Amino acid sequence: MAAPAKLRNIGPKSAAQLRQVGVRTLDDLRALGSLEAFVKLKRAGFKPSLNLLYSLEGALLDCHWQQVPEARRSELILAADAASATLPKAQPRWFSGGNAPAGAVAASDGEVDSEADDEPAEDGGSDGGGD
Repeated sequence: MAAPAKLRNIGPKSAAQLRQVGVRTLDDLRALGSLEAFVKLKRAGFKPSLNLLYSLEGALLDCHWQQVPEARRSELILAADAASATLPKAQPRWFSGGNAPAGAVAASDGEVDSEADDEPAEDGGSDGGGD
């Protein structure tokens, strides 16, 4: 079986990430669109750059990513920001199913604070500053 054609503007690392989210060919990218492919990468835990978003759009337009028109880049940025705002907040890499480092405290909102400083200081709340 022949390997799928290389996507224009997409290097080996980005191509591997795209394959992991099901984007293997130009037809796959066309079916999704550049923005949805970008969002799929974010949902999967990757941290794609705006340059990758432009590269995906350039692959669809069959042009170098730097030749994507400025107006289209602005549209993509606004749409990517809006789509990213709906994604759940990413957990730190060390956080996997409740295995927080020693001393970490999980707040009711799911945030993890590695320093439990909810307790008042023994000296009556002084911040340790001098006179």
